[in-house]
Amino acid sequence: MQTTATKTVRPFKGKVNVMFSDAIIASTGKAMVVEEPGRASLYYVPFEHIYFEFLKQSPTTRKMEEGEARFWNVTAVGESADDVLWAFDAPTVDYSELRSYGAFDPGKVNVEAVEEPDTEHQVHWPR
Repeated sequence: MQTTATKTVRPFKGKVNVMFSDAIIASTGKAMVVEEPGRASLYYVPFEHIYFEFLKQSPTTRKMEEGEARFWNVTAVGESADDVLWAFDAPTVDYSELRSYGAFDPGKVNVEAVEEPDTEHQVHWPR
């Protein structure tokens, strides 16, 4: 787990699915989650679990706290949207865990994250 002054980066224990226009464009049990006070959690999916056949790299780049981001557009089931996925080729030291991961814009795609139940800390009563 990596913590900066404002954000925490940690492995997400659960399943993350990303859908666009009824197509699953990413699915993983190995996501990273970035948490920042007052903001919704942001899920980063490993590249090997992103279905790049639906994506085309965009000319858009943007400097962000995590590094220089590059973007991808999506096309699926006859619909398209620009700049739905971003990733960092060389994330800053504080965000090095995000290398080879991409995040999806939750305003443009449906991101479903289901946390695994914490079975390690459950109380089991005798019968």
